[in-house]
Amino acid sequence: MALCCAISNEVPEHPVISPVSGAIFERRLIEKYVVENGVDPITGKDLTVEMLIDVKTTPIVKPKPPSATSIPAILKTLQDEWDAVMLHSFTQRQQLQTARQELSHALYQHDAACRVIARLTKEVTAAREALATLKPQAGITTNPAGIPQPAIAVEAGGVANQPTEQAGMSAEVLQKLQEKATVLTQERKKRGRTVPEDLVSSDSIRTFHTLASHPALHSASIPGILSLDIHSADTSKILTGGNDRNATVFNKDTEQVVAILKGHTKKVTRVIYHPDEDLVITASPDATIRVWNVPTSQTTQMLRAHEGPVTGLSLHPTGDYVLSTSTDQHWAFSDIRTGRLLTKVADQDSPGIALTTAQFHPDGLIFGTGTSDSEIKIWDLKEQSNVANFPGHSGPITAISFSENGYYLATAADDACVKLWDLRKLKNFKTLQMDEGYEIRDLCFDQSGTYLAVAGTDVRVYLCKQWQELKVFNDHTAMATGVRFGRHAQYIASTSMDRTLKLYGL
Repeated sequence: MALCCAISNEVPEHPVISPVSGAIFERRLIEKYVVENGVDPITGKDLTVEMLIDVKTTPIVKPKPPSATSIPAILKTLQDEWDAVMLHSFTQRQQLQTARQELSHALYQHDAACRVIARLTKEVTAAREALATLKPQAGITTNPAGIPQPAIAVEAGGVANQPTEQAGMSAEVLQKLQEKATVLTQERKKRGRTVPEDLVSSDSIRTFHTLASHPALHSASIPGILSLDIHSADTSKILTGGNDRNATVFNKDTEQVVAILKGHTKKVTRVIYHPDEDLVITASPDATIRVWNVPTSQTTQMLRAHEGPVTGLSLHPTGDYVLSTSTDQHWAFSDIRTGRLLTKVADQDSPGIALTTAQFHPDGLIFGTGTSDSEIKIWDLKEQSNVANFPGHSGPITAISFSENGYYLATAADDACVKLWDLRKLKNFKTLQMDEGYEIRDLCFDQSGTYLAVAGTDVRVYLCKQWQELKVFNDHTAMATGVRFGRHAQYIASTSMDRTLKLYGL
């Protein structure tokens, strides 16, 4: 039903209804009529504007007046539509180009920000390592009792740029060395040929198997563990040196990392765990030797005795001095308490020949060094002189080890064999020949001198005197670099370039 105004007979835009007559009106028209006459136009009865009632209807859409009534008009309409579409398309293309430029600029800024973040992260890491080195020197950390702060061997800023001046072997030092040697010799004589009651038997070692493998001690990005040592007083603590420039102290019983020692600028190739204290000594091709306090993970001394990479490291039985060798063709004897270099000696008989390894004899008065030209040299520490030479290997000497009784020396080179030397007769009395191509990286006698372990292509254990092979461990997937015995050979530990520390036992 269409609404229709009773006055105009047209569809009203704003329809209202009169309560007097019930008729529909256009508001505009009825208001004018009521103002002039005051009555309803249909019934003639009284009516006011306020009495009118709005009718709620949908708004009326008036038809457009016809414009495209001819072909020219239709063409003009189409042309206008085309122009509008073209203008809109042009605007869209401009907006797309602007968005592309903004996106390109944002990506460039993101790339630049990533580079800055990477550089800052690297600087923060370097700053932290420098801070770790500087803390004990600047007195930032509390100095543990009995551990002196870095002295002569460390320059400001924690980097010793020049080798330390030699302090000389004083009479007091020589007397200390002699007294310690006398005590050790007497203790060895008292023990005689007896072996510890708790020593694991050779039959038990034949049944050793892998107890644990720990691959997470060092960084996976620069894989490889290069050196190994065990704390002789607490054999649950194991020390490793890695390709990642860190040394790690690990407790095998709790399977927890005790400390990560950061400070070297190159890989850590030699490590020593002090037998009586919670101290660690490390050496690196960065030409420095660092002494660490394990509970604080801080460097307490940094020794710069050499001008080239440090290749060998051995602690004197007194526990106060360290022997080191280097590619600079010198061996050095330093005080780990004060950081002083006591003496530094070059081999006058073999100029230009690098030293590759070092090991103290159990009594501490003589020591052995290996050279890059296949020779083992025995030195008198007090006289600082070369007293014996053992030729016979081919290739650089890779490892040497003295037996606990002081009679035997085991040596290895790049010639797939282990040679055993009698120090009393100064001759080679036994050669353990390996398979062709076999590489040897480390040698170690147990604390009683009963067993000899070899690490390289695999890990092997030999029974001394009979020199019988007891066990071969092939668990490592890469070159084995270190091997050590636990107390009374209760367990054996080995490290490898496969980034694992493996423990063998019953």
